[in-house]
Amino acid sequence: MPTVLKVEGLKKAYGTKEALRGIDFEVQTGEIFALIGPNGAGKTTTLRIVSTLLTLSGGKVTFLGHDLKKEPEKIRENISYLPEEAGAYRNLKGRDYLKFMANFYEETREKAEETVKRAEAIAELGSALNDKVGTYSKGMVRKLLLARALMTKPAMAVLDEPTSGLDVINSLEIREIIKKFAKEGLSVLLSSHNMLEIEFLSDRVALIDKGLILDSGTSQELKDKYQAPNLEVAFRSALR
Repeated sequence: MPTVLKVEGLKKAYGTKEALRGIDFEVQTGEIFALIGPNGAGKTTTLRIVSTLLTLSGGKVTFLGHDLKKEPEKIRENISYLPEEAGAYRNLKGRDYLKFMANFYEETREKAEETVKRAEAIAELGSALNDKVGTYSKGMVRKLLLARALMTKPAMAVLDEPTSGLDVINSLEIREIIKKFAKEGLSVLLSSHNMLEIEFLSDRVALIDKGLILDSGTSQELKDKYQAPNLEVAFRSALR
């Protein structure tokens, strides 16, 4: 499969603190690639750099052949980013929120309407789209936000802790949406500290800690390598 994203020697420093100390990985077309590790490992920093929200301190990021430093606008056109703590306007109805966001991306009214229809199908919230977002459960808000992230048909979705704080049913539904779009060719870069969930969701994973990637591969490859029953145990072994 063609490489969509290539990260080489990526570094990020905040003063004297090194958040990323030189990491390398690639994401292929239609692949779900996950960065997993504890809080403060560098997952969110990586996602924000790839999404052009943070500048890098060293290394190189290439997306669809475009250098992040030289052509950040080209990357923004084809990437959608969903932060962990993203929110929607509570006083807007769900459908009105989608219309509001679609108008930022589409140049004509007709295209905006098509984009909203696509988002409505992704969210699967039915008549609840006529209700104010402030009345939604956390799971409903997350579905609305995921629909907003995918409605523009990005080449890659960058998702930070996509199911954080959700119950089992809502988490399952979010994972199913992500998997469905990946099968249709969407590349996904996501982060999570929930290693058991990622084991079932991702095609490949990278174990990251203290700004370094300790190891990467499929879940099965990592479990076999460390003779571990799951990724949590494999991660602990990789730390040693």
